[in-house]
Amino acid sequence: MKNNATVYLRAIKDEDMESIYCSCQDEETLYMTGTRTPVTLDSIRESHQRFSQDPSRHDFAICATASQEIIGDLAIQDIDPDNHKAGFRIALHSRETWNKGYGTKATQLALAFAFEELELNRLELEVYSHNVRGIKAYEKAGFKKEGTLRQSLYLNNAYSDEILMAMLREDYCSQLDAGIRQKHK
Repeated sequence: MKNNATVYLRAIKDEDMESIYCSCQDEETLYMTGTRTPVTLDSIRESHQRFSQDPSRHDFAICATASQEIIGDLAIQDIDPDNHKAGFRIALHSRETWNKGYGTKATQLALAFAFEELELNRLELEVYSHNVRGIKAYEKAGFKKEGTLRQSLYLNNAYSDEILMAMLREDYCSQLDAGIRQKHK
């Protein structure tokens, strides 16, 4: 997968399972994603095996260019070829990698894959309202809020809304055009 200076994407390997497992043990990560069920290393391995055989998804490891180590993972999932759309999810595995631009760069690579390689028209996601950092990151990447499922999650004795966001091919192309114009100024 293309290199974007600080990160690159590659296929997930068996040796990545430990990093994914460790990220699933972080209380804040579980809260941000609304995860209730404990995740085991075996369940991650089983999911990876199933996902790797699923033609409706592409899963990638996010790797730091400097160290070549996995720092997160992302997926283009639920690919609907008839409607030219898919879902998106991303996770950075450690707090040490948060707020450094890695997620933004990885999302840019995922967008290029979705719109240029897969030729999708729409990439969508859901994010909980208590995940303010995630919402800001998605907006920065160009995703637009499209709707709200009010109080759809009850976790930690509080309700959170589920916010639906998406990016269309035309949004992606406009961003590319704006970036090219900005470089020529």
